[in-house]
Amino acid sequence: MTPEADHILKVSAGQLMAGVIPLLPNAYSQGSTALLAFLMLFAAEEYERGADIRAADNADMRAAFGAVTPLVGDTTLKAKLDEAAASADASLLISALDKSNAHLRALLIELQIYLEEQPGDDARAGEKRIWTVLQASAARRLLKSPVG
Repeated sequence: MTPEADHILKVSAGQLMAGVIPLLPNAYSQGSTALLAFLMLFAAEEYERGADIRAADNADMRAAFGAVTPLVGDTTLKAKLDEAAASADASLLISALDKSNAHLRALLIELQIYLEEQPGDDARAGEKRIWTVLQASAARRLLKSPVG
């Protein structure tokens, strides 16, 4: 059996908290080591859910582009949105997902700017769709205390 990175990080953080911190001579070194242990626990959480978060963010943005494209009159922006809506992540590597995410987020900003400059209920509905995507992304990325 090969241990996963999240398991290694959790066990190591536990060893720091239970075995090392009580032996340290002063509050500063204890606090620094406790912080390191917490960062290891957060890294373990990110290892477990990082690809899922990014893939879901990317899928949400693509779905929003597909839904909002009919509201866009600018042919250049419409073509970019159509292309992005039809695209897919090339890999589940975090670096590849981050690259796609950065491209999609830049396009999301461009779309938001466009919609903010347009009058009417359709543009407001498009803006609302963007805010829903951003809210879901923030909720997925929320860090939870690893101990409790």
